[in-house]
Amino acid sequence: MTLTDSEVKYIEGILGREMNELEEGMLDVMFSEHCSYKSSRPILKLFPTEGENIVLGPGDDAGLVSVTDEYALAVGMESHNHPSAIEPYGGAGTGIGGILRDIISMGAMPIALLDSLRFGPLEDQKSRYLFEHVVEGISDYGNRVGVPTVAGEIEFDESFRTNPLVNVLCAGLVKKDEIVRAAAP
Repeated sequence: MTLTDSEVKYIEGILGREMNELEEGMLDVMFSEHCSYKSSRPILKLFPTEGENIVLGPGDDAGLVSVTDEYALAVGMESHNHPSAIEPYGGAGTGIGGILRDIISMGAMPIALLDSLRFGPLEDQKSRYLFEHVVEGISDYGNRVGVPTVAGEIEFDESFRTNPLVNVLCAGLVKKDEIVRAAAP
């Protein structure tokens, strides 16, 4: 469970009762690192998010950086660690699908994928299996939609034996006057 004891107590205080199994499951997902950036949000806030070439900082589906007077580069990153640990090919592939969706939703045309991967020791059978199938999932998804993986880096370390890190980045180009913003009516 990703919720701390104090968070559970706070939520149950609002509800005026103990959470049921469904509520626990839903909130566990909503407050997972993947969905809420619960532990990394304070660190991410330390990075600069404004500047003369920043068209759009955090808060939408992707960031936008000016590259010419007419075009911006849309950049988004996604982690798919736990899904890739459970089913590496599909977990990594859906990570690519998610980040492509975010770039496309800004009105941009995806042009490149990159990845940063961490696995347990390559000599370990399970780590090798995860490595081979994560890389296959990333490349297959990108190739099938015509977006190449142009760069990546991989490290192997004991600390990632049971939980690989699967981070993927997508970059796309969009005309500045065709940027689509996320908005609810």
